[in-house]
Amino acid sequence: MERPGTPSLPDAVKGHWADRWAPAGVRPYLRLARIERPIGWWLLLLPCWWSAALAAIAAGQPWPNPIHCLLFLIGAVAMRGAGCTYNDIVDRDLDTRVERTRQRPLPSGQVSLKGALAFLALQGIVGLLVLLQFNAFAIATGFASLGVVALYPFMKRFFWMPQIVLGLAFAWGALMGWAAAFGFLSWAPILLYLGSIAWVVGYDTIYALQDIEDDEIAGIKSSARFFGENVKLGVGICYALTLVFITAALTLVRAGWPSFAGLSLFALHLGWQVARIDRADGAGALRLFRANRDAGLILFAAMTLDCFI
Repeated sequence: MERPGTPSLPDAVKGHWADRWAPAGVRPYLRLARIERPIGWWLLLLPCWWSAALAAIAAGQPWPNPIHCLLFLIGAVAMRGAGCTYNDIVDRDLDTRVERTRQRPLPSGQVSLKGALAFLALQGIVGLLVLLQFNAFAIATGFASLGVVALYPFMKRFFWMPQIVLGLAFAWGALMGWAAAFGFLSWAPILLYLGSIAWVVGYDTIYALQDIEDDEIAGIKSSARFFGENVKLGVGICYALTLVFITAALTLVRAGWPSFAGLSLFALHLGWQVARIDRADGAGALRLFRANRDAGLILFAAMTLDCFI
């Protein structure tokens, strides 16, 4: 049962265990890490898993490295939480001006700034411990992402397409799986990274449709506002680029028919999303955004089947 005094945020999963069963003192910190919104760590994780599967196909392995995949899972949950905590620290004043975000733990006063900073450090330590399990090149590659992560929360103040910077950060895993497997990068993971960036820009544009009116009032820039009435076209272009780059990556590693069959299903899913976009339907936009987890899992499952066959 939901405890009084800690209302769920509008985009949280209804009835999530973090809202129902977590101790009252812990719950605001779980919300700061977006634990009750698992779609975020799924979307951070999937490019890592794609990259691990791409590396396995290239190496002729029967499946993606399971230890790496588990480490990426732990790291995605920790670093997504750390990124959200950092974002909320930076945006704590802006969040008070947007309906969907003003009940977040920091702007609502449920968590102090000092508490948020300590929680950020704790999550960062978990992420570091995960990263240190990989080879030296992968560790360096992981550290290289921090600059982009640090930059993102500030971009919405002056850059009309902050989703591009988010994509640079959220798609970084497309490099990590390959780096962890081989200790270097090549064109295949770079193309996968470019495709993942375009995917992030597309789905986060859909997500931003929820806030378009409040963002205009608060002066927050987003790709949803930038595309305006042409948002379907904008997302469609992003998704088309996603498919072009991922096709090129799979071609370079001589992927088999399961990977391309999975990519076709992935493409159909992305096309369905574009067809269903409605600028006036915030709830529908959230459903479409969340559906990208399933789209990404389809592609990963197909690439894993390709390894096995």
